[in-house]
Order: sequence, then structure tokens, then C-alpha cells
Amino acid sequence: MNDIIALSVLDGRYGRLTDSLCDTFSEFGLIRYRIFVEIEWLKYILADLKLDDAGKSDFEKMDAVYTDFSKEDAEKIKAIERTTNHDVKAVEYFIKERLEQYGLTRLKEWVHFACTSDDINNTSYALMIRAGKAVVVELLDELLEKIENRAKEYKSVPMMSRTHGQPATPTTVGKEFVNFAWRIRQERDILAEKKVQAKLNGATGNFNAHHFVYPDVDWISASSTFISKKLGLEPVLFTTQINPNASLSYILHAMVRASAVIIDFDRDMWGYISLGYFRQRVVKGETGSSTMPHKVNPIDFENSEGNMGLAVSLMEHMAVKLLKSRFQRDLSDSTVLRSLGTVFGYFTVGVKNAVKGIGKIDIDASVLNRDLDDNGALLAEPFQTLMRVCGEENPYERLKDLTRGEEIGRNEYESFIDTLEKVPSDFKERMKKLSAREYTGLAEKLVEQYFNRR
Repeated sequence: MNDIIALSVLDGRYGRLTDSLCDTFSEFGLIRYRIFVEIEWLKYILADLKLDDAGKSDFEKMDAVYTDFSKEDAEKIKAIERTTNHDVKAVEYFIKERLEQYGLTRLKEWVHFACTSDDINNTSYALMIRAGKAVVVELLDELLEKIENRAKEYKSVPMMSRTHGQPATPTTVGKEFVNFAWRIRQERDILAEKKVQAKLNGATGNFNAHHFVYPDVDWISASSTFISKKLGLEPVLFTTQINPNASLSYILHAMVRASAVIIDFDRDMWGYISLGYFRQRVVKGETGSSTMPHKVNPIDFENSEGNMGLAVSLMEHMAVKLLKSRFQRDLSDSTVLRSLGTVFGYFTVGVKNAVKGIGKIDIDASVLNRDLDDNGALLAEPFQTLMRVCGEENPYERLKDLTRGEEIGRNEYESFIDTLEKVPSDFKERMKKLSAREYTGLAEKLVEQYFNRR
């Protein structure tokens, strides 16, 4: 019943597709990341910077604050927040309370040392984004596997292309799948390689409090080491109070491009199903239409297109919005960042439905061949090109007169070929034997080259 009254489809209708994201992108996930960062910073300043004495057993107790963290603990923090009206301060108070319970009262005032709230928030979101980025790469890998398998399977299957929606030079089905695989792989690799940035440098980015209290510590180096070595993120030093979000914007824009390619793929698959090039497998018990019993609709590709569109809208807004802040800080970024889970949710639903759609289609070679055989005008391109090379007069215009708006077959071509005066006889024989099914250029080799370069 919780699903049926959910406000968002990501928690309701599509909950089964997004539930794996909850531990990362939920309020619980964000709070847990905050706990982790606070504890790691506490350990770092005590152990690495040696600002106070703490033993092995002390660190084990500190770790337990995070490792034993539960949803009930998160609820306690939310209860504290109702008093403080400040989410990060609530986390700080919770940790101090827990340290007191563990007999570490003498260390509790080191919690949140010299930090502003965004030192904790931006690092927490960075860890969240890193986890989300890994999910995106995994999803794209799954989609690529499905597309690439079809590319291999159909690399030699001829298909009539359509430019401007009209019959055009033949290709192979496999080559068209490879086109999408190559485009998606570009963005997948960018996402896999890009590091997520974070900052920990105080209220306006200058280590003011840090330096005032401990002027002999190299805080620039210390902060960079903590972020890179302890959190596994890329340090960014030049900030105001908040992270300028350059890496997040970069990641979101890569996801926008990946989404755009997937939408393009969804629409083409929808179109090929409409043309009959692909048949959809019938699933017993499923209904395609409430009134037309015969229908099997391409709902998975439609669903993917719609959810990817929602993801793109949010990502485009975030990628631009999160680069901006009034003076050294305003809170308009905070409420936007809380919707990161929504972005990854819509993206996840979109990819999973595209994958599902690919798994439910089979090629219909008879329809593909029929289109190729019924469109003899497709051979006007190679013939006029050969005529140009051989010196025939007005080759383009003569083929245009022969084919444009006309239905022509082998007999019409053979009669035309016999009128050619400068084309050698061996080429005339090749022209007469050529069919649209064979006129696919190097499509197969291009498919092979794609996989050879992998």
C-alpha cells in the first residue's frame, strides 16, 4: 500500500526498478554519507595531523558510529533537526552524543572541526555522485551489451535506409546498431574516467579558522590529502563556501548526451517496429490495447523515451544551476541537490526499459527484403556514379529522369544499361547483376572494425 500512495512514480510504479538506488540517494543515504565524512575528518585531524591524542580503541569506537549506523539512528537525527532546523548541525550533535556514550567525551568538541556545513555536504554529495556514476556506467554497459550483441547478430542483414523518411542507400541492421553503440560508448567512457571533485576549506574557502588556530599546519596540503587519500575524490581548492560543482556539471552533461542518444535509439526502434522490420514477441496474458485485441505496442521504447526526457530536463537544469551561487553562498543549490536521486531514478528507468525493449524484438527479414526489392531506384546512386567515372553524358540527370517518382525494376535497368556507350561491358554486367540487397558498401566491415577496436 505504500507504493500505491507514493507521490513520485520512482517510489511507486517504478519502485522495483529504482529500489537499488535508495540506500545511496535517499535522505538516509545522505545522512549516512555525512556521518562517514565527519568521522573520517575527526580521525584524520586526530591521527594524521596529531592535533590530539587518540588510541586504537578510540578510533574503533569512532568507526562504530558509522558502521553501526541504522535507519533508526537516521530518525534520531531527523528528530534533532526538528529542533536545530539545521541538518548538518543535527548530524554533529548526534555524533557528539554517540561519542559520549562510547566514553569519548573528551574528544567530542573535535567533531566538525573548522568545518562549514558545505564542507560536509559537498563531500557527502560527491561520494553519492561517485556511487551514482558507477551505477550509470553499469547500466550503460548492460545496454551496450544488448546493442552490440544485435550488431554482431545482424551485421550482414541488409536493410533499406531512410533519409528524410524516404528510401535511401541500403545499410545493414548490424551497422545501424553499431552507430548507436559507438555513440553511447563515448559518453560511457567519459563518465567512467571522470573523477568527482570535493572541497574542505572552511566558511569562504580560505581556511580562515584552520589557519588562525593552527598556523603551522599546511592546511592546503592537509585538505587535499584528506579528500584524495581518505575519501578517494579529487580536491578542488578554489571555491567560495560551496563547491563550484564543475565536475558534477561535467558528469550531468555527459549523462544528458547519453540520454539524448538513447532517446534517438528508442525512436528509431519504435519506427523500425512500425515499419515491420522488427516483430515484438508476444507475452501470454499481456494486453496491447483496451479495444484493439491484435495490438502489441512498443511500450518499452516509449517508456524509455519518456523517462529519459524527464532525466534530461532535470540534468540540464542542474548542470547549469549548480554552477552558480550569489556571492560566497546562497542556499538555492541545496534544495536542487536533494533531487539528484530523481535524476538517477529517471535515468535508471529509461535505460532499463530500453534494455527490456531490445530483449523483446526479433528481426523480420521478409519485410526488410521486400522493401529492398520493391525500391529499385536505390541503385540510381551507384549507377550514376559509375557513369560519371566512365564519361557518360549527364549521368545524374539521366538517372533522375529514369527513377524519380517512378517504380522501376530489373527490366527497366537492363534496358537503360544497354544504352550506355562509354561504360565497359564488364561493368555493364556488374550493373545488371547488382541488387539492392547486395549494395551495402562496407557496412559489414565497419561493424567488424568497431569490435576490433574494442
